[in-house]
Amino acid sequence: MLVKIQNYLKESFLELKKVKWLTREETFNLTLEVIIFSLIFVVIYGVFDSVLVRILFLLK
Repeated sequence: MLVKIQNYLKESFLELKKVKWLTREETFNLTLEVIIFSLIFVVIYGVFDSVLVRILFLLK
């Protein structure tokens, strides 16, 4: 059982060495893209929400 766990951990670390990790700049740029997309989505969602609320109040 202990040997299986050791083999699993060794193989896991070997696989992690094969991973292409993002650079600090790539991570920053992708994070910035997510934040900008989220802000744009919030603005669009807010506009649609306010328009629909006004329509509902006019129909009331």
